[in-house]
Amino acid sequence: MRPHIICHMVSSVDGRIDCSMVEHISGEEYDSALAVLNCDAELEGRVTMEHYSASPEPFVAPEGARPVGNPSVHIAVPSERYTVAVDTKGRLRWPSSVINGAPLVCIVSERVSQAYLDSLKAQGISWICCGQERVNLYFAMESLSRDFGIKRLALLGGGRINGAFLKEELVDELSLIIAPGIDGRTGQTSLFEGMTDAVRFYPTNLELISVDQLPNGSVWLRYKVDY
Repeated sequence: MRPHIICHMVSSVDGRIDCSMVEHISGEEYDSALAVLNCDAELEGRVTMEHYSASPEPFVAPEGARPVGNPSVHIAVPSERYTVAVDTKGRLRWPSSVINGAPLVCIVSERVSQAYLDSLKAQGISWICCGQERVNLYFAMESLSRDFGIKRLALLGGGRINGAFLKEELVDELSLIIAPGIDGRTGQTSLFEGMTDAVRFYPTNLELISVDQLPNGSVWLRYKVDY
């Protein structure tokens, strides 16, 4: 069992999602649409969390610290809603145990040090530690369902974490707001990134659920993902 996962994003017309750029071409429609999706948890990757929510200075493990090397789950605060951060190497420090009005859950790999997990526990922050080299997304999603009671999860990017979920076929829906603007810069992150598997040369098919024109000129597209 795992949550129903909806990737909810806003992009320029050319599919770019740079946070600073998107802020210039979109307004409140992203948050309004997210509320309609009625998810009980929101998940973001390290880069997005670093931009919006984490403390400026990264966590630095003590010299000689070894990886914890085993999976674990710590539930600091039971809640009906959660904010979830994927931070593979345990780099992010947090100003609070509550982000966007909900208790924080950090998903990290077994490469993190015990000192990092201890720092989370001291702040009252929950964690899921799983995966030797990178986060085991299947384990993490099962834990979110089983241990935290999450039924509907909004995946909010960035592009690499979206790509990782898509590669593992963990995205059930795509909710995309196309804002009225063009980025056009070379090398900017797109909605889904990092699909390096040479075997995967084909696109992921989508089945249209709905199309809505929003007041500011944006278009809200909803798709079912067809693997």
